[in-house]
Amino acid sequence: MENNIKKAEEKIADKEKTHSSSVMSHCFVHESAYVDDDVQIGSGTKVWHFSHIQSGAIIGEKCSIGQNVNIGNNVKIGNGVKIQNNVSVYEGVELEDYVFCGPSMVFTNVLDPRSEFPQRGSKFYHRTLVKKSASIGANATIICGNTIGKYAMIGAGSVVTKDVPDFAMMVGVPAKQIGWVCECAQRLSFDDAGNATCKKCTKTYQLKGSEVIRL
Repeated sequence: MENNIKKAEEKIADKEKTHSSSVMSHCFVHESAYVDDDVQIGSGTKVWHFSHIQSGAIIGEKCSIGQNVNIGNNVKIGNGVKIQNNVSVYEGVELEDYVFCGPSMVFTNVLDPRSEFPQRGSKFYHRTLVKKSASIGANATIICGNTIGKYAMIGAGSVVTKDVPDFAMMVGVPAKQIGWVCECAQRLSFDDAGNATCKKCTKTYQLKGSEVIRL
């Protein structure tokens, strides 16, 4: 009996290795991870322990998909994205280049879920867009249907319930804006004329109304 079980497990393992060979030739997929059919994974990307990449997903180059991560059907992920452990990126979510998702942060895709009245399929999912280089802290929750602007910083444990401007720093439940950050993530301080220079990298910015522009 044990020998039969072992042989069956070996056959399954061989099948999975053959199945995912089209992506494993140019990226790293840990042997405990599952990659479904019709998945695209870019060169240099690493998929770590116990993660699952579902069919239709597109993952760019040089990404890091941490332990116990689920990438849902038809999800699009850009280049250089880092997703830490225990994150589910559900269908309807798109991550642009260099987005950072902290450990155990949460995405959603349905606003009014009921187990008794399931809503399955793309027509039910509210789109969430995380723009280039935005960072989402550990245990934060992103309510679906919102856009997080480029280089925005979402504090750990925050709950985002509305759109977030580019370069905005958001904290709290619900998340509120408490300031602005540089591309390098340092806090910006604007003078009376609406100008700011990052003390760390010396990039310059201008505040026009409720919008920050890099000069």
